[in-house]
Order: sequence, then C-alpha cells, then structure tokens
Amino acid sequence: MSLTDTIRLWNEGITAADQQEWVTALDTFTAIPEPSSKICFNIGCLHLLLGELNKAERAFDKSICRDEHLAVAFFQRGITLYKTENYEEALRDFREAFNQLRGNQLIDYNQLGLRYKLGTCQVLHNVALGHATMQMWGKAEEAIKKALTFKTEAKHNFVDRALEAITKRELFELLQLPAGELFRPKKKVVAQLEKQDFLGEAKVVASIIDKDAFSGFAPLQPLAPEPVPQRKAPEKFKTLQGEPHRVLFNFIRNNEMELEVQSGNIVFLLKKGQDNWATVMLNNETGLVPYNYLEPLEPKKGESSPPPDIPAPPRTTAPERPGSAADQDLLTVTSQQLTVTNQQLLEPSKKVQRKAHPMPLPSIVKVHFKYTVAIRVKPGLSHNELLVVICKKFGLPENRLGLSYKAQEGGELIPITSETKMKNAWSEVRNQHLTIWCKFLEVKALYDYEVSDPADLGFQEGDIIQVLAQVNTNWLEGQHKGNTGIFPATLVKELSMAEIMNSGM
Repeated sequence: MSLTDTIRLWNEGITAADQQEWVTALDTFTAIPEPSSKICFNIGCLHLLLGELNKAERAFDKSICRDEHLAVAFFQRGITLYKTENYEEALRDFREAFNQLRGNQLIDYNQLGLRYKLGTCQVLHNVALGHATMQMWGKAEEAIKKALTFKTEAKHNFVDRALEAITKRELFELLQLPAGELFRPKKKVVAQLEKQDFLGEAKVVASIIDKDAFSGFAPLQPLAPEPVPQRKAPEKFKTLQGEPHRVLFNFIRNNEMELEVQSGNIVFLLKKGQDNWATVMLNNETGLVPYNYLEPLEPKKGESSPPPDIPAPPRTTAPERPGSAADQDLLTVTSQQLTVTNQQLLEPSKKVQRKAHPMPLPSIVKVHFKYTVAIRVKPGLSHNELLVVICKKFGLPENRLGLSYKAQEGGELIPITSETKMKNAWSEVRNQHLTIWCKFLEVKALYDYEVSDPADLGFQEGDIIQVLAQVNTNWLEGQHKGNTGIFPATLVKELSMAEIMNSGM
C-alpha cells in the first residue's frame, strides 16, 4: 500500500473515532497492511475501549516493537495488564514508562499528533497503585511521595488523594488516557490528499455564434480560412559604428575590461589593438575579446570588400591577455632581439627567447541539470576541479552536486565518485564533447520517519539529508546529524535551487 493510501485510511479511522464509531474506526486501522507504531497504538486504545484486553495487549506489543522509546505505549500497556490482574507485569511497564520520561516533568505528544501530555506524576501514581494492589504499602508510599515532587499543576490533586488513601491502606483510582485520544495525521498532509480545481468551470462570456451555450474551455468557432504566409524580409544588422563579426569560440571574461561572448554571437568591431585584442560591442556592452576568436561576416553582393590592410584572423594561436607593465615589456620585442645571425644559429647556448601562446583545444562539457548549459573547459580536469567549475556556473555552493556520465556501451548512467571514474568519463569524449548529468546530493524530508530497524535513518519533517547512494528505486542511503542509514525515497523530495542557495549560505 502506498503512503498516500495509508494516510487516507488513517484519516478515515480518526474521523470515525471522533464520531464515537469505535468498531468502524478499528476496522479502518486494521485494514492498513503495515501499520506504524502510532497506528498500532490507536488499535490498542480502541481494543482497550471495547474491553478486548488480550487484543489490546498484542497491539501495544507491536507499537513498542516499532518504537521502543514511546513512553505512552508502555503506560497504556501497563493499564491493560493491570485490568487483566497481571500486576507485576503492569508495574514493570509503568516503571519503563517512567524511565522513558528521562527525568522530564512531562512529554507533550501534541507535535506527534496525540493531544495528550503524559506527566511523570501520573506514571508514578500508577506505580504506587501497583505496589498498593500487591499490599506493598511501604513502596507505594515511597512512589507517591516521589510523585509529589513532580506535581506542577493544581489539577494534579489526584496525587494528594492517593497519598491519603495509602495512609488509610486503601486502594485508589487507576489513571488512564481519555477515551478517543489517538494519534492523528498532520492536517497539511491530509489536505494534500484532496484534489484541487485550479481552473474552475468555464463560462461563455461572448461568442460570435448565436445562442452559444457551450460550457467547455472554449466555445465552438466557425472555421476561418488559413492566412496566406508572407515571406519575411531578411533582417539587417543595424549599428552606428563598427563592423559585424561572428564569434568562433566561447570566451569567458576574467576581468572588468573583457566581454563574455558565446560561439555564434554577432558582435561589432570598434577597434583592433596591436596586441591582437579587439574592442567589440554586444547588446550595448563594450569590452575586449581576442581578435582571433572573431570572423568577419562575408559581404553581400554589391557591397565593398574589407580593406586589404586587415589581415586574415589567425586560427592556431591566441593573443596574450593585456596585463601589467611587466607583461607589456615581454611583448615589446626590438628589432635587435629579432635579428638572428648565422653565428647565433650555430651556438645552441644562445637562443632567442620568445613567449609562445598556443591556442588551447578545449572540450565542450554539456551539463544536464535544472536546465542544460555548455561549458568550455580544459580536457582532463580532475573530479573536484570539474565540480568547482560546474557549481560556479550554476551559482551553487561546492560539494552540493553529484556528477554522472553515460557509458557508450550499455547506455547506463555511472556516478563519478572517484578520480578513476573521472578518467573513465574523459575517455567517453567524442569530437571534443562530453555530456555530464548533475543531481543534488541533498534532499528535504516531507514527513517524519521513525527508525524501525538498526539500519534505518530517522529524521523529522523539514530536515536536510545528505544522500550517499541509491540502494534501489525505493530506498536511499543518507547521512543526517552524524547518523548513517537507509530511508524510503518517497518520504523526501529534491531541493529547489532557492532552497539549496539558502541552506548553503
């Protein structure tokens, strides 16, 4: 049974219990195939209310097995055992309920869906009653005096009445949960089960058809002749200055003077410097771009050709970036330094130093995430280096994404978890292109999840969980608050971009 069906049956059982239809509520809860600790507690309370003590005891046993720290379940099972005159076992459960309170005045179960506060003085009251029933008046008096130290409200005067009864060697009343107090599902979770009509019902306001009573999403309309397609006039680039050039490669800016452009953009050349950097304009923004990254647009027939003094753009080397004065000195090469005599060529110790800048042959990494981007990177980057570049591109904190690649053989997605896997991914490069899939390594809990097995990972609604691996299609392995375990994938959702940014700040 799905989680949605479980919550729906849970809510139906609570509705029946609120109308005091105890048998209907019990049948509804028992129809759940794999009940949680809270559902088992509700079943036990209904059996206890109907006087079916043996069935109530078995239901509370299952509740405690699924959550061994549920003090109120020990308290209710102790009440059931007391009514079956099994006083020693009842006293043992009352003491265990006291231990699970861990020295607190009370436990408010309202946050877990039970509108009840279990107080320490109530538990000790029933402990004293167990001793008194077995005629151990000294221990009964000791327990009730201890209960007086935990008394915090005036309505706890039942402790005073119990002390007076013990003094007279008389038994007193057994404290129980009010009838019909059960664990309830969260209201906002139940509200999500109802289908909501966001569109509403359509209504005809105006129609060209006389007496049109159509009530669908659009009234019936007469067929109109299709318009004759007209040939669109070719677009012309308009600029007040500069010559149009096409960008050949993606260029990422490194300072405020440069301009970031993408392959295929049309820019307008304003000025070409002697250092092989060009000043261009794109979308009313001006900046520097390497001139060998540009290609002049071919002139149309009838238009003048480019001036002959403009050389063809080089394709094998990239210019040096304009920088400090020291860098400019390296670029200044005098005629004396460029004069190489036959004697210098014969002497290997005397070499002309010239700074070379070969154009890199980058790889284009296509990244599939919330949307798809293409990133130009140096081939052979390590896993951490590539992860930093991708996180910077999406504006996310580092180490929040998991990377995967698709093998050529088999076609399955392989997570990149080591440098060896990263090298395998680079071996899949074809025509200098590599495709990477990204996913968040963190998820957000939609509901509370109680640990029912040592291998499980417990969490509360709204907690952020670090995902370590996917066990199968239904279970994930994660880490939360120093604990590691598995949990159902249906109880969490992938974080949105805004939630990732907020949690990373």
